[in-house]
Amino acid sequence: MTHILNADLHCHSVVSDGTLTPEVLAQRAKDNGVELWALTDHDEIGGQARAMAAARAVGLPYLTGAEISVTFAGTTVHIVGLGMDPEHPALVQGLRATRGGREQRAREMSADLARVGIPGVYEGALKYVDNPELISRTHFARYLVEAGVCRDTNEVFRKFITEGKPGFVPHRWATLGDAVNWITQSGGMAVIAHPGRYKLTPNEEFALFTEFKAHGGQGVEVVTGAHGPADYVKYADFCREFGLVGSRGSDFHSPEESHTDLGKLPDLPGSVTPVWDVLQSRIH
Repeated sequence: MTHILNADLHCHSVVSDGTLTPEVLAQRAKDNGVELWALTDHDEIGGQARAMAAARAVGLPYLTGAEISVTFAGTTVHIVGLGMDPEHPALVQGLRATRGGREQRAREMSADLARVGIPGVYEGALKYVDNPELISRTHFARYLVEAGVCRDTNEVFRKFITEGKPGFVPHRWATLGDAVNWITQSGGMAVIAHPGRYKLTPNEEFALFTEFKAHGGQGVEVVTGAHGPADYVKYADFCREFGLVGSRGSDFHSPEESHTDLGKLPDLPGSVTPVWDVLQSRIH
């Protein structure tokens, strides 16, 4: 494979908090010129067989994927797994345990919003959820827009369900070591998702990359929807400093909500070894 490849290795379907099915996403990726695709639903691999079949049907090379929620330095950090065996017991059981806390957390979030005069949010959010095990803040945000509480989901996240605001309930996710081990034990590569998004101090960020590498993590998203040009340069430098390969993914959730569509990202910087060079044997 060439270094310059329109790979999109981070997006979400209705199986987690996206609005499109795996089949529609595969066609959209193909139509947008994507040359290598991965579906990376949050803490869930239930869409993988559908995504792989849909990609095959449109002639689109495919990598299995998932995005795992991790608590690091008191912050939620996401680790993308690529090229794993989605039926591997360590991965299946680990993700099931991680999902287990979401429903209780959602009920507590709803109760907190009711205390500030916004009742019924849990029930309202459920209509946006295919899998109640995976109810998330994004589903709450969509309902609050529909109910007229906020104009759009960005306003929801400014006023509610974020730390210090009504409706925020922290959740303890997997540890960094857990997530990396589940991915690597199942034959995949662990990648730090959109590192530019986390509100970590420079020391915490250095610790994240150091610990990630020590656990066997191999990659970092350099080019992603949440990053700008300065981030591309910064995390390309991190790739060299920590001996990591670079990944590229839009983090697409929805045509209405996502500012970066599938396949519409800049190229990976030439100084970075791309993940697809290492994962060629895992591509379907």
